[in-house]
Amino acid sequence: MYHHIKKLMYTVRVGTPDPVYGKMLLEQFGGQNGELAAAMQYTVQGINTTNPSIKDLLMDIGTEELSHLEVVGTLAMMHLKPMKGGSRAAAEADPLLAITGGGGVNLVDSAGSAWTANYLKVTGEPDIDLRNNIAAEARAKVTYDRLMRLTDDPGTIDALQFLMTREITHMRAFMQGLESLDKAPLDVGFYAPTPGLVDQFFNDSTGEGENGAKDETADAPWIKGFEVVNNPGFNPDHMKLDGVPGSAKQDISTSSRKHIEPVENAAE
Repeated sequence: MYHHIKKLMYTVRVGTPDPVYGKMLLEQFGGQNGELAAAMQYTVQGINTTNPSIKDLLMDIGTEELSHLEVVGTLAMMHLKPMKGGSRAAAEADPLLAITGGGGVNLVDSAGSAWTANYLKVTGEPDIDLRNNIAAEARAKVTYDRLMRLTDDPGTIDALQFLMTREITHMRAFMQGLESLDKAPLDVGFYAPTPGLVDQFFNDSTGEGENGAKDETADAPWIKGFEVVNNPGFNPDHMKLDGVPGSAKQDISTSSRKHIEPVENAAE
């Protein structure tokens, strides 16, 4: 159940409207990392999950994102206001918005591309969904950072500062939600990875390149715990495809699966 309160979550004030900047703000209204995408992603995930605590988390933040959508839309609308007055110069900032939309916002991004549900990352696996959400909040945070650098209007910056801060709050909540599932970071899905193969890192970018580029895999800080296989395309026998070097394929047997209780027949 939803209930709308007419007061914005954060009061928006704009000194001098800037239609070009208003168009930029649409990135966070109808863009792939925007507030509508976040609201829909978290809400759909929340509907899908059977974990009561995670459902509550997702629905709380999904609902807040709808409030953020209203804040961003109002902010963009205030910057687009000169289009409403029939200004030719303002209309040139975005003829589509000015002519077909009357100078109002629409579910498009800053380039005019329509919003699509393809933006949503919904897997039905709470741990994977939460990881997607952490990344989504990080992308939204950096988008607000960039928007803040492109204006000198104090009221606009204040509103974006509020929205940007909430992205970090949500990242933290999603991270703690993920931790509450008590799953190892690499415990993903149903099947266990192939022993041996899972610990091999394929060094597929080797040699020296232009501008001093060179292969740094051996000394990289992220290589710890891996067995490095150099040029596996030329050394296929070094790949442990079935847990041992040189095997042709993996035999996915019941012994390689995680233990999961059988699902009862729904018809019974």
